[in-house]
Amino acid sequence: MEELVNENSYINEDAVQLMKFHGSYQQDHREKRAFGQGKFYQFMMRTRQPGGTVPNQLYLTMDDLSEQYGNGTLRLTTRQTYQLHGVLKQDLKTVFSSVIKNMGSTLAACGDVNRNVLASPAPYKNRPEYQYATQYANDIADLLAPQSGAYYDVWLDGEKFFSHEMENPKVTADRAFNGYGTNFENSPEPIYGNLFLPRKFKVAVTVPGDNSVDLFTNDLGLVVITSPSGELEGFDIVVGGGMGRTHRNESTFARLADAIGYVPKEDIFHAVKAIVATQRDYGRRDDRKMSRLKYLVNEWGIDKFRSVVEQYYGKRFQPFRPLPKWEFKDFLGWMDQGDGKLAYGIYVQNGRLKGDLKKALRRVIERYELPVRLTPNQNIILENIEETWKADIVSTLSGAGIKDPDAIDSLDRYSMACPALPLCGLAIGEAERGLPDITNRIRALMNKLGFGPDEHFHIRMTGCPNGCTRPYMAELGFVGDGPNSYQLWLGGTAAQTRLAEPFMERMKVQNLESTLEPILVLFHQQRRPTETLGDFCARVGFEAIRKYSYGYVSEADASKLPQVGLPADLYKSLEAIATKQGKSLAHVACEAVRQYVQ
Repeated sequence: MEELVNENSYINEDAVQLMKFHGSYQQDHREKRAFGQGKFYQFMMRTRQPGGTVPNQLYLTMDDLSEQYGNGTLRLTTRQTYQLHGVLKQDLKTVFSSVIKNMGSTLAACGDVNRNVLASPAPYKNRPEYQYATQYANDIADLLAPQSGAYYDVWLDGEKFFSHEMENPKVTADRAFNGYGTNFENSPEPIYGNLFLPRKFKVAVTVPGDNSVDLFTNDLGLVVITSPSGELEGFDIVVGGGMGRTHRNESTFARLADAIGYVPKEDIFHAVKAIVATQRDYGRRDDRKMSRLKYLVNEWGIDKFRSVVEQYYGKRFQPFRPLPKWEFKDFLGWMDQGDGKLAYGIYVQNGRLKGDLKKALRRVIERYELPVRLTPNQNIILENIEETWKADIVSTLSGAGIKDPDAIDSLDRYSMACPALPLCGLAIGEAERGLPDITNRIRALMNKLGFGPDEHFHIRMTGCPNGCTRPYMAELGFVGDGPNSYQLWLGGTAAQTRLAEPFMERMKVQNLESTLEPILVLFHQQRRPTETLGDFCARVGFEAIRKYSYGYVSEADASKLPQVGLPADLYKSLEAIATKQGKSLAHVACEAVRQYVQ
């Protein structure tokens, strides 16, 4: 890549497209532009961490690189990877080669290929189903990794530190198998060919009941099925999920994955290849907005899609195995690994490791040589902690102002935001920098309305409609629609199993309280026991919420409104209606007058 060694601070468009497959995006720091000097170019590097597993050596390397060549921070993503921001072009080779030489990779972290494979970050060593989830996340990442070797030619001058012999031999054999047309013969890319995939492809692996990975938002989701004795039997498979959409383009939409069937363990790599090959050969390539697998499944229907996949698979899918109810798990706080050691999940606000938190984590991780796991919710888990180390770790972290997860405001604990401005080229609004103030304001409003201090719901914010933090699954989602403006989405579930719906096309940030107050008042008054905000909104419906909001008058506004005299009997009638409906007198009066004058 000649573009990497010329004197420009940027690379051309052809090189930009190629760099994506190597795990990097060229970015423009909008707030560092100098007058008359154009864009301030720099690069974001993203790592490949199947299941979020990070060896101690790699963690320390990433921490060093962020200080020496990045912007001094590390970003934990919703796909269990690192993002290193602020890398200049002349430093790319040093940064990439350092990652590769220290047990890491960035290969296929971006681009039209399989992206980082998610797995539940549960640290339990005595739960075989979780061990299988991690193992198969790694195996599927290897199965679908680009094979040509160009990555190592660019960054290591052809030297390859991790050979194919290190991957599971069954992965190697099943990748090469081409009994049913999944492969391109004699191609350096047997699965992808010359054109790769129509768009990015996302995979997640989890265990029954654990939806920490947002399973149904992935192109392909696998659920580990074990016998009563803990032996791996096979996998339930779901297909066709995805979040990305475009504002005011109704042909684009978020979608939940559908169940396609069950596959025994010995066939799982063949089934994965068959699904990828179907998307490769039939996914749309004429319109990138419509090229994700979800649109193919939606157009064909799951039965036709299954039938075509079975042609590449060479077998029929078995019936989907019954599963327990899904739950969201964040794996924060102290946990017993089941092997005599402990793990500790630490909350990281919007995934940004910086300042005292970053320094304290470095001290602890380096001192005790700890491996870590990154979670799909932008947090980090320290693993393999001896009981005798716990007090020192608590002291070190608390001394840096790091709170135990139980002391974190639950609105923050269950919220996520993407990086957005100033670096993401797609962002049209704030997210990471804007969400903390939003959650503070919502908490203050809830306190005023009489909610308990532990009341919470899942909040997610993105700076554009592409949905990197999966806002369309949130109970309360904010999707950037311009400066200080967001679409408002309501009705997702705490378990991440139902799509939210757009409640308001544009909400200005300054109108946050006036928009949410009537919704929260109605929720407070009419919720069922243990009912969450998302379930409440889905149950009562948007029409009822909008009707209530239309006539709502806050106590603060009521004291400022002009006074109107009423006969005593009419006043008592309004008062009785207000009591019966659980509304304020001003609310009922406003509704009555609005109905009359309209």
